[in-house]
Amino acid sequence: MSPAEARNHVGEQATVCGMVASAHYAARIAGNPTFINLDKPYPGQIFTALIWGGDRAKFVSPESTYDGKRICVSGPISSYRGIPEIVVHEPAQVRIQ
Repeated sequence: MSPAEARNHVGEQATVCGMVASAHYAARIAGNPTFINLDKPYPGQIFTALIWGGDRAKFVSPESTYDGKRICVSGPISSYRGIPEIVVHEPAQVRIQ
């Protein structure tokens, strides 16, 4: 499904595909998250793939690896402050198209 459709599928297991519009490693924020926003960049993001710092070592610089590419992210869709997201724990959850 598209990033825009994800908000209608919170709580479901799904695959969301779109262009990486912005990617950022927030090293100074608790939990050291990496935010990968599809189709629209932060602060107007409509969908986020989130990699927590504890899982980051499994990836090779995800913010630069995925930036500007079309990717598909699989997993359960949750919502944070009204924005749908998938928390990514393993590289196998992200596929570059």
